[in-house]
Amino acid sequence: MRAAVLHEIGQDKLEVLDDVEAVGFGPGKVRIRVRATGLCHSDLSAMSGVLPQPAPFVPGHEGAGEILEVGEGVTNLKAGDRIVVCWLPACGVCPACKRGQTELCLAGFMNAGTPNFKRPGGDLFGFAGTGTFAEEVVVDAGCAVPIPDDVPFDIAALIGCGVTTGLGAALNTADVAAGSSVAVIGCGGVGISAIQGARLKGAAEIVAVDPVASRRESALKFGATKAVSPDELPDAKQQVTGGEGFDYVFEVVGKSATARTAYDHTRRGGTLVVVGAGAMDDFLQLNMFELFFDEKRILPSMYGGGDVLTSYERTIALWRAGRIDLEGLITHRVPLADINEALDQMRTGTALRTCIEI
Repeated sequence: MRAAVLHEIGQDKLEVLDDVEAVGFGPGKVRIRVRATGLCHSDLSAMSGVLPQPAPFVPGHEGAGEILEVGEGVTNLKAGDRIVVCWLPACGVCPACKRGQTELCLAGFMNAGTPNFKRPGGDLFGFAGTGTFAEEVVVDAGCAVPIPDDVPFDIAALIGCGVTTGLGAALNTADVAAGSSVAVIGCGGVGISAIQGARLKGAAEIVAVDPVASRRESALKFGATKAVSPDELPDAKQQVTGGEGFDYVFEVVGKSATARTAYDHTRRGGTLVVVGAGAMDDFLQLNMFELFFDEKRILPSMYGGGDVLTSYERTIALWRAGRIDLEGLITHRVPLADINEALDQMRTGTALRTCIEI
């Protein structure tokens, strides 16, 4: 089968090969035919080494498809079922799951160190224990979440990561208050989803911040009331909040520099939500006095900060009702053979989300 492979961390191109085999099928596993997958910035971060990932590997974790085969003991799925890939399945028995914080379950991460694929040259890993830049993938049954027949594969793929992360940051983690002021720094697919979540919650002012003009224009269509470049953020803070700072600021870039900017533009007593996934050696510096004196809440948001399955269901309900726009997030489509074109679209900021059709 075909799959896009990164041979070494730090390479900026993927090689599409046709001699890859999905491995690991057995009890408790399912084999999936991937139909559509989104390119998430986390895939680029894993390729560059910002996020830890053993290589060689097949990137991709935001995917949807159909079940080809189920292993022994799998009773809730059958061949032909349409599913979305969940890269962070909950085990249901660990302390985090028992507390209701299923997004903090580490069971899914345990799969990241086991090869998902092989080719004549040796084993290949799947990013985040999945690897959806491939025609087929074998994963734990918990990673395959059934979806209704009316949800297209491309829409389902977005729900698998970016939309759930962005919406959840606003709805779950921040629980944005109606009438509040919001700034979102970084307006790709996840940032736009956070904007839609803030709009759903009734935020009065939503300022989109991004260096790419096309993304700023898109943000206005999805619910932002104002869109500015990073250099214009201080003026927006003055105009919208009288200089006090925003009630909520979402950092959706994953860098300490933008997190510091987000902190500085959050009002005293306000909330900074860290959504972007950054590097382990990139440190955010705060002095102890400001941390105490400003009483700003700093809330990291992992995968939308809530129960993933509940978030999927909510997102589908909101999409069906026309309350959120998911089709509009897909600005580009490419076949798997042109995956490097999708990488360029992500790096330059020309795409909100590129759908890779497999």
